[in-house]
Amino acid sequence: MTDAANEPAPEVLKLAYKAFKKRLKLTSLDNQSKVGKNPLTGGNWGVEAIVPPDQYPREVWDALAKLGKLRYYKDGMYSLGQQP
Repeated sequence: MTDAANEPAPEVLKLAYKAFKKRLKLTSLDNQSKVGKNPLTGGNWGVEAIVPPDQYPREVWDALAKLGKLRYYKDGMYSLGQQP
């Protein structure tokens, strides 16, 4: 028996990936706008990984990681996968 029956639908993966990128962008913008950053410390660090939106189950995020679109970071956090 294959895992194809347990794989999320391609439409769900596409919507979840779009939601992830939006959450990542909003988190990055929020991080950049924090008051009190010290410009002498080089404070232009990007957001490395985020907790994905909880509107999709973990199986969806794992499937996106398996496809290479996301990369599992640690503690339930993901980052964008390798970009072509």
